[in-house]
Amino acid sequence: MIPYVREIKFEYGVCDQVSPLIRRVVANNPGPFTYLGTGTYIIGRGEVAVVDPGPDLPAHLDAILAATAGETITHILITHHHSDHSPLAGPLKEKTGATIYGCAVEVPGARDSVITEADADFGFAPDISLCGGGQILSGPGWTVEAIATPGHTSNHICFALKEENALLSGDHIMGWSTTVVSPPDGDMTDYMNSLETVKAREFTTLWPTHGPPVTEVTPFIDAYIAHRRDREAQVLGALKGGQTRIKDMVPVLYAAVDTRLHPAAARSVLGHMIDLVNRGIVIADGPADLDADYRLA
Repeated sequence: MIPYVREIKFEYGVCDQVSPLIRRVVANNPGPFTYLGTGTYIIGRGEVAVVDPGPDLPAHLDAILAATAGETITHILITHHHSDHSPLAGPLKEKTGATIYGCAVEVPGARDSVITEADADFGFAPDISLCGGGQILSGPGWTVEAIATPGHTSNHICFALKEENALLSGDHIMGWSTTVVSPPDGDMTDYMNSLETVKAREFTTLWPTHGPPVTEVTPFIDAYIAHRRDREAQVLGALKGGQTRIKDMVPVLYAAVDTRLHPAAARSVLGHMIDLVNRGIVIADGPADLDADYRLA
């Protein structure tokens, strides 16, 4: 079982100091994919970085500007292009002149991956590309490293805060829920590899964009990985039991999950199927998509 952490105290629009170098303002956009809302993080003092400014809500823009009054926003860091993360980057840049950093989505057919209630921000275009990771960004008293973590999306980037051995993990790892991996923009093979990448760094704390921090990092990531492997085993079990189509598997495999999330769950099962097909364990009769019939190799 994943040791979820879901308790978080906050007030919408109010800036809270959550660590020595990190402040957080939560947007009022709760939902089945966003939990209680998008947590926008502000790193540093004086000259600061804003991570995932969030949805294009005027009240949230005002809250970020109020939280940084008298300071200079120099960096706007975007983990990925979903509409609960990146759309406010443009308006925030217009107000502050800050530079937008991130990775533009380039996967063909990525629009077919969209299952979030807020859709996706396909117009997202950073000023400076961080695709591939490894770039170092800094300000007075803070140093951030971009880490490429594809899987949830092809362009997902996490941000490591060196001074606190902390990772701002976007939607790659969340304390309140598992992450949707929706092909073709999402890729299960990439996602599992990215989990191992983060685990190897031995961070002290993970700060997801949605929900509270994860402080028992290695056991949590181990449970995340085990959950995916268990789901893979369930998919294989369903195939052995004679179920050949994803639409028939989802109500059984995700019986305990909010039905509003079942379309997203189907996309994650598809992610597993594509991974299994690529590994030669499963065969698809035709293209490996939501409508295909699958069987064990």
